[in-house]
Amino acid sequence: MSRKKFTIGKENITMHSINTMLTKNPDNTYDLVISVYPDCNTEFSKELFTYNEGIMSKKKIRAVKIIIAGLISVSIPFYSFMADKGRYSMSYVYFGSHASQLEYIGLAKESLSTVSPSYFDIESDGSVKVNYISESYINKVHDMGLKVVPFLSNHWNRTAGVAALNNIDQTVETIVSAIEQYDLDGVNVDIENVTHTEKDKYTRLVKRLREKLPRSKEVSVAVAANPYGWSSGWHGSYDYGALADYADYLFIMAYDEHYEGGAEGPVASIDFVEKSIQYALEFCPSEKIVLGLPFFGRIWSESGSSAVGVGVSNNRLENIIAATGGVITFNEEYMSPKAEFTIKPQDDITVSGITLKPGKYTAWFENSDSIKTKLSLVDKYSLKGAGNWSLGQETKDVWDYYYTWLNGKYFGDIISHFAKDDIQSISSLGLMLGTDKYTFSPYKSMTRAEMATVGTRLLGLTSNNGKVPDDCKGHWAEKEIAAAYEKGLMTGYPDGSFRPDREVSREEAAVFMARIMGVDTSKSGISFTDVESNRWSYSEITALVDAGVLTGYPDKTFRPERIIDRGEMAAVINRITDTKGSR
Repeated sequence: MSRKKFTIGKENITMHSINTMLTKNPDNTYDLVISVYPDCNTEFSKELFTYNEGIMSKKKIRAVKIIIAGLISVSIPFYSFMADKGRYSMSYVYFGSHASQLEYIGLAKESLSTVSPSYFDIESDGSVKVNYISESYINKVHDMGLKVVPFLSNHWNRTAGVAALNNIDQTVETIVSAIEQYDLDGVNVDIENVTHTEKDKYTRLVKRLREKLPRSKEVSVAVAANPYGWSSGWHGSYDYGALADYADYLFIMAYDEHYEGGAEGPVASIDFVEKSIQYALEFCPSEKIVLGLPFFGRIWSESGSSAVGVGVSNNRLENIIAATGGVITFNEEYMSPKAEFTIKPQDDITVSGITLKPGKYTAWFENSDSIKTKLSLVDKYSLKGAGNWSLGQETKDVWDYYYTWLNGKYFGDIISHFAKDDIQSISSLGLMLGTDKYTFSPYKSMTRAEMATVGTRLLGLTSNNGKVPDDCKGHWAEKEIAAAYEKGLMTGYPDGSFRPDREVSREEAAVFMARIMGVDTSKSGISFTDVESNRWSYSEITALVDAGVLTGYPDKTFRPERIIDRGEMAAVINRITDTKGSR
């Protein structure tokens, strides 16, 4: 997802060199063994991911075992390294100062890999104006682990766009020079409102940029959404297939289905978006398509007197709806939210420089539910990733789940659950999965088989002998149970059974987690009225409560025999792994 140093504890690991080898496990998976030699300048993650990318398609890697300076050995599940190798995620950055833009990037919570600021403007004569570029800003964004790929735009000025395409050499020279001078990471070409007569010139511009820039620099193109296959007008200016031959990806502007000055309707209905993807797939591979999403909505006045599809950011509209007592509904056909509100004479509300006159208004916009639905298409069609117009216009809750939604995890039953953040965190790491693709079942009781699976994933364990009690043979978690059984994380019952589908109590979960963590159970100053010192789980319960992993109840009870559910287990696992702090 982003450039990130690997850490153990709080220390960044750097090295002079690494020695690597693969060791085969009994289940035909492999461990990647890395010997690390410190005190140099190369980021560990850079070396490791270079190695990983070469072997990923050939071997199933279970765990990464690290030997530091020949002395310290650490074994880390492979998922924890690959969790950051999610789909491509970019955002245009257009509004606000450098300071506010950096704040927007921070609010994205590392859900982005690239930002695209407005640095290259095409003038009416076709020349490229390089806007003020702050090297400090670029350095700060790079330090956050993101790439800076500014966009080239004619801002809908057809005369300017045509002139630039008639002066390709000068256009390319200006852009390449700026990229080299300011250590930019490429260019996103966003020339709009030229026509089909410029189609070949458009392709030549992108081809020339690709020839002049190093392969390490991105060349991408923003293209009009074309759900109905129009071949003339500005939609016809984009030769999807030819552009994809030279560009790293095409950014489909899958929005403005309804636009300023036009009839009322959704900015990006699900049918409009999906048909736009399907059209693009006729001409270019899925790995070269980035789905563009709107972080804005549009407002129409009932009378048409003061607003006819005027654009408004989602966060601004959220405030307007709240201030006016508006009503929000969700259109299931379009999978888009719609708001209706009334402006009173005493209200003073301005949008995009337009004062909204008293009267009734309708707004179509985006929220978490509509964005989640659109992001599901990225997974459905195996697209390269997603982007948006534009950063800072979104509501803050979008970033709570954007990364996991983009990467194919959409749990619709956790939105109001107390552990929703924990569930998203551990599911993104592959520690706990849903009961199906769209359901986590947080209130479903945790079973012994599920607990064994979580433990073996967390520690990267496999069994050497594969032995399990008879009642586990053929069970979906047979391999995980074998590993947990063999390593002493779990034991069976006196009758020789394991009872994999039996529900797990709070005290059983406490003992299991204590074994995983290796906590010191010899000391504890915490007591509960229902956990006596001679109880079989006493030491583990009190040790984990003391460590802040488990909690009791306000009445000073622990309720050890109470069944723990999947949501509660997710919260406990997240406390152990501290995934919130590492991502």
